[in-house]
Amino acid sequence: MCLTACLAIGCFGIAFTHWHSTDPLQFLCYFVVALIASSLKVTLPGIDGTMSVNFLFILLGVLEMSFAETLFLGLGSVLVQCYWKSSKPLKPIQVVFNLSQLTVATAAAYGVYRGMTIYVFHGTQPLALVISAVTYFVFNTLAMAVVISLTENKTVRQVWANCYFWSFPYYLVGAAIAGVMHFMDRQIGWQAALLVVPAVYLIYRSYRLYLGKLEYEKLHAEQMSSLHLRTIEALALAIEAKDQTTHQHLQRVRIYAVELAKSLGLSHDETEALRAASLLHDIGKLAVPEHIISKPGKLTPEEFEKMKIHPIIGAEILEQVQFPYPVVPIVHSHHEKWDGSGYPSGLKGMEIPVGARILAAVDCLDALASDRQYRRALPLDEAMAKVVDEAGKSFDPQVVKILQERYVELEKLAHENPPSSAVRLSTDLKVERGIAPAAGFAESEALPTLPAENRDYLSSIAAARQEAQMLFELSHDLGTSLSLDDTLSMLSVRLKRLVPHDSMAVYIKRDEQLVPEFVSGDNFRLFSSLKIPLGQGLSGWVAQNNKPVLNGNPSVEPGYLNDPAKYSTLRSALAVPLEGVSEVVATLALYRSDQDAFTQDHLRILLVVSSKLGFTIENALKYRLAEDSATTDYLTGLPNARSLFLYLDREIARCRRTNSPIAVLLCDLDGFKQVNDRFGHLQGNRVLQMFAAALKDCCREYDYAARMGGDEFVIVAPGLDAYSAAEMVHRLENIVREAGRNVCGDEMLSVSVGCAFYPENATEAEQLLAEADRAMYGIKRLHHAASSDPQIAKAAGAGDSAN
Repeated sequence: MCLTACLAIGCFGIAFTHWHSTDPLQFLCYFVVALIASSLKVTLPGIDGTMSVNFLFILLGVLEMSFAETLFLGLGSVLVQCYWKSSKPLKPIQVVFNLSQLTVATAAAYGVYRGMTIYVFHGTQPLALVISAVTYFVFNTLAMAVVISLTENKTVRQVWANCYFWSFPYYLVGAAIAGVMHFMDRQIGWQAALLVVPAVYLIYRSYRLYLGKLEYEKLHAEQMSSLHLRTIEALALAIEAKDQTTHQHLQRVRIYAVELAKSLGLSHDETEALRAASLLHDIGKLAVPEHIISKPGKLTPEEFEKMKIHPIIGAEILEQVQFPYPVVPIVHSHHEKWDGSGYPSGLKGMEIPVGARILAAVDCLDALASDRQYRRALPLDEAMAKVVDEAGKSFDPQVVKILQERYVELEKLAHENPPSSAVRLSTDLKVERGIAPAAGFAESEALPTLPAENRDYLSSIAAARQEAQMLFELSHDLGTSLSLDDTLSMLSVRLKRLVPHDSMAVYIKRDEQLVPEFVSGDNFRLFSSLKIPLGQGLSGWVAQNNKPVLNGNPSVEPGYLNDPAKYSTLRSALAVPLEGVSEVVATLALYRSDQDAFTQDHLRILLVVSSKLGFTIENALKYRLAEDSATTDYLTGLPNARSLFLYLDREIARCRRTNSPIAVLLCDLDGFKQVNDRFGHLQGNRVLQMFAAALKDCCREYDYAARMGGDEFVIVAPGLDAYSAAEMVHRLENIVREAGRNVCGDEMLSVSVGCAFYPENATEAEQLLAEADRAMYGIKRLHHAASSDPQIAKAAGAGDSAN
């Protein structure tokens, strides 16, 4: 721009130091008409600029006027073009550049014409006018194209061809009109030449019609581009409905892939194709069953064969869209490998489209760095290291090299441009209408048994009969007990003969998570400690989706993987959902140390068992809940009086058989009424809860503690002698005093404990409790007396120890 301005200043100096006019009236008329023509301007396509037909009068000035007059006429026309009905105000630097550009172009055209007529043709020649018009066109448009190319980072040739070259024929037509006007001036007079002015308007109308068509085509192209974009987004939404983890993955892959395309210098069409393919490369998964896509474990060969069709299906779907750039080859080949071991066509090296090579590396990197159903996400550096290891084998080494150099930068870019929240499709909506399909419902079929290798028909028949007998016995035994522990213990024993396993776990569904109800075999402590959120890990996925998993990875269970303290040699898992009346109530998982240890036969057997086991577990859970509410004290969580009498009857019967002793300790809290009166019943309840919790800690593992009612508690202690009972009484006294201090702030609580022993004091449950109650009241009377007489207090303490 500075160079153009300097050249323009030089031209100004030359022109206005040699100013002269042969016919001022002619100049004035031409000047006015040129100003009017400059107001007839059109907007240039693709750039923020305008164009008018004032070049016609500049060419006429080259033919008939002096250099100064021609230059002055052109400058006036440019000013009118810049400021008359301008869509937005121009900056001063833009106006200066426009004036400078026209000055240089006019000077070049004027000099070329004069030089051609003097030194080449030695007189006026139409060809000299044509060459002058071409010179004016080049100088007038090329300078602006250079500025736009530097500003918008485009090539000069691209800007000049797209924005200006279309107008070249009009300059030639303008040269012809200027020549006709010059001829009429010489033959008739310059006034008659003005009759050609309507041709100026004709050129303007031609401009408007042509550019209007260009504008319409541009708008149509933008609409088609917008349509393709909406199609891409809709198709990506379809993938999102199939696989809920895909949306963020697709957006991140798009950012990575487009940036790599820029680094590799791909063309505009190749980059746009890669942008679309990044979002749509998994569209073919719509043809793959959902349980295969989201399976939290390794795919079987049959499942992988089904998965391998998705690039082909995706390419066939996208062929119907008819993208204006090569999206289909990228989607078709994005699982090809550099060494030719990929699918579906086994392409090798440079045979693979460059977009597919970029997409393959980027897709792998983001997949490794993201959580998947079958494994946890790797740190980004480790994921990149794995991709680098595959350079030259799975991926293009040049693509991996650039990705390795830029992956940290691209990760930051992905975080700075998070994906917009995708529209959530109503995939979980339940449609109430519709009783049955027109063809009715089909009967459910068990999974087909795969033919076993190296097995003759006799052994097959024997194995089938043995399997049928075992399944019959197992199904019969499942309905014989309402005890969940007994049912699951029996299941563990009988199921091991049908489906060999190293470990077994039954996870019960409670409050949106799975908790282990029964665990047997290897890694007992590990699986017993798991708390699995619904939908996570192997068992959580099975429970949420109500689908089995064959040969899944045990290490994906939450709380198991990536924990050095929880290591296991188990390598394969078979998990099935256990469904009750209306929903999944539990998950049965079998584990083995061998890789891919379970077969389709094992899964089939487990599905047969699960159909009845789910109802059995649901009934056992309901029975347990009813039993617990009938035999458990709601406040302290200890067994209640009903449960106490049942337990004591059983223990006395056992003692009769084994001729062993049993002790019953009945505890009553002294001063508890004062706690309720002074601090309220809520604090009294808190005392009872603290005492109950401490009471369980005070007892041995096989002792039984229960709440009789109010502030009375009972301990049944098998094999406890009088000396040990005295020690337990002493601990109970300390517990009560501590509870009083914590709640009341002083030692206003104490405990009276009466002991009775079988068979010394009684041989029946009620008699034994009555004896303990009578002994407890004796201690209580001593405590009351001790509060007023220190001597009695001393005797009471001795009496407690003796009792």
